[in-house]
Amino acid sequence: MIYHYNNVPIFYEQQGAGPCLILLHGFLESSAIWKKIIPQLTEKFRVLVIDFPGHGLSADLEEPLSMEKGAEILNSILEHLNIDEMFMVGHSMGGYIALAFLEQFSEKVKGVVLMNSTTFADSPTRILNRKKALELVEQNKDSFVSLTIHGLFSKSDKVEFSSEIEMLKKDVIQYSKKGIKNAIKGMMARKDRTNILRKYRGKKLIVAATEDPIIPLEISQDISKQTDSELFTLPGGHMSWLTQDKEIVEILHLIE
Repeated sequence: MIYHYNNVPIFYEQQGAGPCLILLHGFLESSAIWKKIIPQLTEKFRVLVIDFPGHGLSADLEEPLSMEKGAEILNSILEHLNIDEMFMVGHSMGGYIALAFLEQFSEKVKGVVLMNSTTFADSPTRILNRKKALELVEQNKDSFVSLTIHGLFSKSDKVEFSSEIEMLKKDVIQYSKKGIKNAIKGMMARKDRTNILRKYRGKKLIVAATEDPIIPLEISQDISKQTDSELFTLPGGHMSWLTQDKEIVEILHLIE
């Protein structure tokens, strides 16, 4: 389905019945990452997925994809579908947007899962790396996509999931420079929302990976303690939705 947000086509899809469970993809991903686990979730939930602007089947924004803008787009779709309460799951950038949504619309959120994500803002070093990424996207987008996606996996996962990694690269290489750069700019500008999660009184879970090169395990452990969130630690790298899909399904069934 296509929803037009300020004339920008945004793809979404929903399946199943029951309490609403929203799955939010990360940077250089799309709603397609959830296809394998959705059938195991629709037995219990009404599952809603979307493609953020510049990703998947959604069009680009003319401005950066701020985390607040992502939350506003999601809320607009929810109002369109008459959904007034939900559980939220966000992978990486999807977690950043879930936190922005929690800040603006906490009364609608029954529970939240941050998967390979963080409440912290970018560090100065990370911001510098984002700026370098913007330059690389402009110079050679395909190379940036390939290097970035390859770097999200642990050494063993790169071997076991080599075909899936190549398929992901093939899909993402179709994304425009504008869409990719808009997302980078939005992530770079996001604020620290640790206190937002700390104050939230609904169920909150954090999924971390032992070899995550983007969100080190000790960061997730720190956030878990600061926000009184339940922490689940899995093996592998940044893409737990793929490499640990069975465990992810089990964890998501605990959110209700």
